[in-house]
Amino acid sequence: QVQLMESGGGLVQPGGSLRLSCTLSGRFVSANGMAWYRQSPGKERELVAAIVGGGTTDYADSVKGRFAISRDKAMRTTYLQMNSLKFEDTAAYFCDVRLGSIWYRTSNGNWGQGTQVIVSS
Repeated sequence: QVQLMESGGGLVQPGGSLRLSCTLSGRFVSANGMAWYRQSPGKERELVAAIVGGGTTDYADSVKGRFAISRDKAMRTTYLQMNSLKFEDTAAYFCDVRLGSIWYRTSNGNWGQGTQVIVSS
């Protein structure tokens, strides 16, 4: 059973920062990628950032230069450092993990509750 647990969300003013964490636990063969998604009410879930392999990263255009994804060496925890937050960053944030060639939550559709980020003045 693979478990992913997000934390670190909260209420922040525009221009502020937050650091999200996602911890992977359970039994699995190998994790070689982790990613952050977000979803706002009435909108589709969107990929925010991903880190795969040795550290290759990819970001949504809307967060480039503001967000940074990182992970520990064991690929058990991923972080999303969010700076210069904007109102439009308000969303529930979720993480996913790539096991072999399969993105776990993307394939099974079970995204859990995520962690809520609210950017408000």
